[in-house]
Amino acid sequence: MRRTEQPQVEMQIAPLIDVCFLLLFFYILTSKPVQPEADLGVNLPGTVSQEETLELPDEQRVEILESGHIVLNEEILEPPESTELPRLRAVLARYEESTRANKAKALITLDAADQARHQRIIDVLNVCAQVGITQVTFAGAQGDAP
Repeated sequence: MRRTEQPQVEMQIAPLIDVCFLLLFFYILTSKPVQPEADLGVNLPGTVSQEETLELPDEQRVEILESGHIVLNEEILEPPESTELPRLRAVLARYEESTRANKAKALITLDAADQARHQRIIDVLNVCAQVGITQVTFAGAQGDAP
């Protein structure tokens, strides 16, 4: 018995590649990309930024009297013997935080009496620097005009 030679079967690779590309495109187009984990946004009370500006006083006026008392907006906050100025620091810190949340600048006008001690002015400037207020102006003398 003689074997008949059978022709070799050749596999055409072009249609196989076409089907692979079609499947690849199908999976790419129908899959959703995995979103990476993100930090959760936490908004603490009192620090929420606002869309529209809130009307705040343009500036806070700090007066230093000859006696050494410190007056903020016509309210006596600190006695002459206080050098750390805790009440002034607390009020100015709240003011600076509210202006920052409102996207505004915290402005301080410092009005020292002519006979006020220079150390008292330095104490107030130190408090302003500690709470992050950099916009401090000095009020001119009132009553020097002839």
